[in-house]
Amino acid sequence: MEQFKGFPAKMQFTPLPALFFSALLPQISDIAELKLTLHIFNVLYRKRGYPRFITYRELLGNASLMSSLRQAAKPPGEVLHTALETATHRGTILHIVLDRDGLAEDVYFLNTEKDRQIVTKIQSGELYLPGLKSGEQPYIEPEEQPDIFTLYEENIGMLTPMIADELREAEKVYPVTWIKDAIKEAVNHGKRKWSYISAILEHWLTEGKRDGTYRRDSASKTSPDKYNKQKYGHMVRH
Repeated sequence: MEQFKGFPAKMQFTPLPALFFSALLPQISDIAELKLTLHIFNVLYRKRGYPRFITYRELLGNASLMSSLRQAAKPPGEVLHTALETATHRGTILHIVLDRDGLAEDVYFLNTEKDRQIVTKIQSGELYLPGLKSGEQPYIEPEEQPDIFTLYEENIGMLTPMIADELREAEKVYPVTWIKDAIKEAVNHGKRKWSYISAILEHWLTEGKRDGTYRRDSASKTSPDKYNKQKYGHMVRH
């Protein structure tokens, strides 16, 4: 192994979303998928023009990327294909197949709100990419989007490492749908804090849950404000 000589005083940087470190990176266990993901962030950041995307041919023709994907058991092209499929199904990137002179061209975008809108416009014929025509194959929807980490950050607040750990622990105890519903309940009642969400989940676990509502014998007991007075008051009191 050749030893890295260190970073110079002046160099270029590639920005990464904070959500990448808190929600996405902990889920990626395959080194090829991680290398591919970081490479796509780097390439798209340095691209100019609108919209920004990358094709399978570009990835396959990148000597640095393909060299890093060399494995003893599989050829780099197969490793790249598998990593792209994994990243697409994870929801990191969006994949559409367009037509270039009668041949299929695999095109990839980052899974951002802006790029999701771009993909929709391409598929509807509202937006055209130079030399490419929209095919019939729709892009692959990310699975279970938004996940609980994204849902928390978009609706409750900043996803700190401590909160990310709390969410991962909650996934071991509660169904993901419960966690999502609890986040929505907290937002609906203006209680944007993890302690309140956790109290809701504990209540559902002990008292039961149906249709995302609280299960109590009377209307007074149904109110989420009960947490300020009963078992979880110390957790959710302002």
